Amino acid sequence: MMIGGRRETALMKKDGGQSLKSKIAAAIFVGVLLGCVFAFFYPDGIIVSSSLSRRQVADANSKVITSSCESSERVNLLKSKFVAASEKNAELKRKIRELTEKLRLAEQGKDIAQKQVMVLGEQQKAGPFGTVKGLRTNPTVVPDESVNPKLGKILEEVAVNRELIVTLANSNVKDMLEVWFTNIKRVGISNYLVFALDEEIYSFCQSNDVPVYKKDVEEIKEDKNFESIARTGGNHAVSGLKFRILREFMQMGYSVLLSDVDIVYLQNPFEYLYRDSDVESMTDGHNNMTAYGYNDVFDEPEMGWARYAHTMRIWVYNSGFFYIRPTIPSIELLDRVAGRLARENAWDQAVFNEELFYPSHPGYEGLHASRRTMDYYMFMNSKVLFKTVRKNPQLRKLKPVIIHVNYHPDKLWRMKAVVDYYVNGKQNALEPFPDGSSW
Repeated sequence: MMIGGRRETALMKKDGGQSLKSKIAAAIFVGVLLGCVFAFFYPDGIIVSSSLSRRQVADANSKVITSSCESSERVNLLKSKFVAASEKNAELKRKIRELTEKLRLAEQGKDIAQKQVMVLGEQQKAGPFGTVKGLRTNPTVVPDESVNPKLGKILEEVAVNRELIVTLANSNVKDMLEVWFTNIKRVGISNYLVFALDEEIYSFCQSNDVPVYKKDVEEIKEDKNFESIARTGGNHAVSGLKFRILREFMQMGYSVLLSDVDIVYLQNPFEYLYRDSDVESMTDGHNNMTAYGYNDVFDEPEMGWARYAHTMRIWVYNSGFFYIRPTIPSIELLDRVAGRLARENAWDQAVFNEELFYPSHPGYEGLHASRRTMDYYMFMNSKVLFKTVRKNPQLRKLKPVIIHVNYHPDKLWRMKAVVDYYVNGKQNALEPFPDGSSW
């Protein structure tokens, strides 16, 4: 019995030792396996030292700060590029606006030209050499009587064939005005009108059976500049008003022979007009060259081979006597002159000629008005009379249509002498006067 028990115990010990060894081996295998796994996924270990952690955090912060600086610089760069692009865009928009405006004006000019062709007639083919002539006579405007109904009624009674002589006068020129209308009546002209600038002239004309018009008190009060010149203005100041006043006549469709009061009428001027231009004016010229134009050669020796420069010259039109038709260019002329005289301290005759003759050039668009110079022997200025005509036996026999005493300040006395010579037959009436003036 004892022998059998020890044998079982030994067998049990032997089996227990083998089981323990296998467990240990399994544990070692699992440990090694786990070690390999951790070594693969955590090469630096699971627990990192605090110094390494701080270094990594510092590196991360440095990267963040660097990235923030780079982002700020990039934002500033983008902002500057955006500002530059905006400025360039604004400049492009401005240029587009300018080009658009130029295109619009060009199209407008083209449209105006096309409309003018439609008004004046159909487009035509050019004829044979030497037979082609351009249009000189612009169409008249459509009359608008609503501009000034009061004046319109007077014009209906006074005008002949929708044309008349018009003068402006205040009490400063009363004596000359009397010589003016006395000779108009003597010649037999009925279509004339005095635009009275004050009550004295208005009453004076009425008492002498002279057609007269005067603005209403309310109209005058609204225009202080007009009121001041009308009452006290001298010859040049009053002359400047006519361009504003004439516009109403043009709008109502009337052709006007504008006349200063220092003019003596010897024949009916309407019988000597061509009526083929917008403006038909007397000249301040005294011979063919000065009246109708000439080639004036300018000599500049230092230019050598090109020392001689050719220029074109003509003496000015007289703004105290001209015939103007109711056309668009004529009205534009009046607007231009009146506008400049309102802004500038200028002589109306100088402005009148500048607007009529200056061509279009950069920054300025010239007036497209047709013009004709009157015969300076028929529509005579006082320089021609006193320097040339009275000294020439043949020219003394000539009877002018009008004589304008524009070159001499002693106007009234010379006007009366002209009447004595040409109307009353006093052959020596012109002799006492000098060629020019004594002052």
